[in-house]
Amino acid sequence: MLKKFIFSLTAVMALSLVVMAQDKGKEVSFTGNLVDQHCSKADMATHKRSCVTSKACLDSGLGVFADGKFHAFDADSSAKAKAALEKSKKDAGAKFKVTGTVGADGKMSVKSITEEA
Repeated sequence: MLKKFIFSLTAVMALSLVVMAQDKGKEVSFTGNLVDQHCSKADMATHKRSCVTSKACLDSGLGVFADGKFHAFDADSSAKAKAALEKSKKDAGAKFKVTGTVGADGKMSVKSITEEA
């Protein structure tokens, strides 16, 4: 009886991992603030572009803060985010729509970043 239970539990856990892995690589979109990981707990409405694009903050990695959560970018995507921030006319509170895929490491590979009006 115990062997059947352990086998069933193992099978359920394996299937759960397969389902979770299938979500990785799907295209996702978030609308939020581009921010560095170091300052992701700051007030996004007043967080300055000059802070996000400073060396120390860039070194911590960029991402998008959306729906109350920080979604980290891979290195190439951080460069795209920096370019989008530098192009923006807003110094604080700019919102961006970010579309891309989430890799196995949990980091987002960005396909596009567009500033919301």
